[in-house]
Amino acid sequence: MSRIDATFSALKAHNKTGLVTFITAGDPGPEMTVPLMHAMVAGGADVLELGVPFSDPMAEGPVIQRACERALKFGIGLPDVFNYVREFRKTNQDTPVVLMGYANPIERIGPDAFIAASKDAGADGAIVVDYPPEECEEFAASMRANGLDLIFLLAPTSTPARIAQVARVGSGFSYYVSLKGVTGAGTIDTDDVARRVAAIREHVKLPIGVGFGIRDGATAKAVAQVADAVVIGSRIIQELENTPKEGAVAAVQAFVAGIRSALDAKER
Repeated sequence: MSRIDATFSALKAHNKTGLVTFITAGDPGPEMTVPLMHAMVAGGADVLELGVPFSDPMAEGPVIQRACERALKFGIGLPDVFNYVREFRKTNQDTPVVLMGYANPIERIGPDAFIAASKDAGADGAIVVDYPPEECEEFAASMRANGLDLIFLLAPTSTPARIAQVARVGSGFSYYVSLKGVTGAGTIDTDDVARRVAAIREHVKLPIGVGFGIRDGATAKAVAQVADAVVIGSRIIQELENTPKEGAVAAVQAFVAGIRSALDAKER
């Protein structure tokens, strides 16, 4: 059983909602990435998404765009991302790490090389925003053959055909984008999320994570009523932007712990 499967199985057994947290590798400084990863786990994160810096992150709002720009100024690329995961694995063998980014860096080194390096580093899967599920069945199969999950995004505009295709080729979990637009923009309509997630579950039997607009404990708790996991990224990056470097790791851990408490309150 993969780390992602094991994590969601354990969450289900304990009637808990998963917490998936995102940072951009190398932001706000290269030396902070691994400490931030450990801090998010200490705060209660169940799955980590590690963003691969990219010059044209089309799905990201201004907050994560700025994070990518800061990381790219340090020259952070895929080799550094693999090294961060490898370093994290020295002391954490349990928490799943999903690499999140865009096709271009993968295509530059080649899909087979990406899969081999991900596996060697100890990553558990990837979200590739601009890989359409209709066009990457071979890549998804190669990922699965190497014990890695390829996780796809679904949106409010996803058609039944697209949802069915994601159900066929995706693994690990499915990520429902709760807003039309980019990350960190707008306010979630939790009633609409409930309707959309119910429709997705007619096709997709994987756990469903919901993100792109969860900014506080109250929203996380509301979304947790219908999702298997909540995903938070932009709000964590804002915490890094608003906190001096020396206090950033502690601030992120405290923020994540607050979300975890809100999610756990759902079960009480």
